[in-house]
Amino acid sequence: MPKVLAGLLRHNEDFAAAEDAVQEAVIDALRVWPDNPPNNPQAWLASVAARRLVDARRSESARRRREQHNALGPMPGPTEQGDDTLLLLFCCCHPDLSPSSQVALTLRAVGGLTTREIADAFFVPEATMAQRISRAKAMLRHSTFTAPGDLAVVLRVLSLIYHAGHGRRSDLANDAIRLTRQLTLATTEPEARGLLALLMLQHARLPARADANGQLVTLDEQDRRLWDSAEIADGVAILQAALAEQRPGRYQILAAIAALHSDAESSSETDWSQILQWYDDLVALSADPERDDPAAVLNRAVAVGHVEGAVAGLAETERVAAVLGDRQQWFAVRAYLLERAEDFVAAGDAYAAAAERAKEVAERDHLVRRAARVRALGRIRTCAYGSGGRRSIP
Repeated sequence: MPKVLAGLLRHNEDFAAAEDAVQEAVIDALRVWPDNPPNNPQAWLASVAARRLVDARRSESARRRREQHNALGPMPGPTEQGDDTLLLLFCCCHPDLSPSSQVALTLRAVGGLTTREIADAFFVPEATMAQRISRAKAMLRHSTFTAPGDLAVVLRVLSLIYHAGHGRRSDLANDAIRLTRQLTLATTEPEARGLLALLMLQHARLPARADANGQLVTLDEQDRRLWDSAEIADGVAILQAALAEQRPGRYQILAAIAALHSDAESSSETDWSQILQWYDDLVALSADPERDDPAAVLNRAVAVGHVEGAVAGLAETERVAAVLGDRQQWFAVRAYLLERAEDFVAAGDAYAAAAERAKEVAERDHLVRRAARVRALGRIRTCAYGSGGRRSIP
């Protein structure tokens, strides 16, 4: 489906009209294929979709919409089909679209998700997402895709697609990795390889992300024997090639951090000092890190907590309290650092606050369990001290 749609867009067809033609071809396929299956389904769909566009062009309204467009030429040959999906991705990242519309349209056209699935992935009502996609198509109605979205936008969209599927839609996550790998063959920009390395390193840890009961397992508690060592090695090799260009960017730095986590045989052996140095570089990419990249500052606080102590890490979280102070991630980081500081009562409250703001059931349940665990530790601490006692907790 994406390749057929991309083949039409390659000839500067109207996005909405091309998508309608492909959908009509699919309807014809459901009617014809059971009794007469084609030898080449993709070519069949492409041919039928092209005819639907030709039929539409014969009407007066279609001629008015397309009078400035080129006539539909031959369908792309075998040498063009390999990068059709990549072309479609760039079209969906057109600079005229807002970031949210770029992501929504990409998930619909490239990922093949339904409007409901896209809405669920971003926790918005289906009607809201339908309007977003319709507006995106309307904005592209007269675009000829001669100026597709820039690489930075495409990388961001690929990252968002991966994380929309990570742990939930393996096909979507795999598509993001496949497209990113394809992108690295079409550009020498090291950030493309940095993103590919990052996605591979994250994907390699996926088998350990949930236990046998489907409960979320955090990185520090994962069974690292379940990680895909071959994928980690490939990701590290790709990252090293990108860093050799000496043009570090956000995705290369994040991949370097992921590589350090993946290199440690256990959580206690993690090289937090190096991780903190990489986070310093990440924050330095922005002239105003608290405003421009608060997530980097918040994640850096965890590294500070490991290197300089939990109290120092907590102080770092205050730098982005005004921006992230009502977000799940902010409360979760605070809870983690408060737990390391053995302030179990405050940690329990912070975990509970994070759980209240969680949008995914697995994350909410995990945070609720953490809140219960540290509150239990708090009760043990209270009993251990007793009436003025000063016994320490082992």
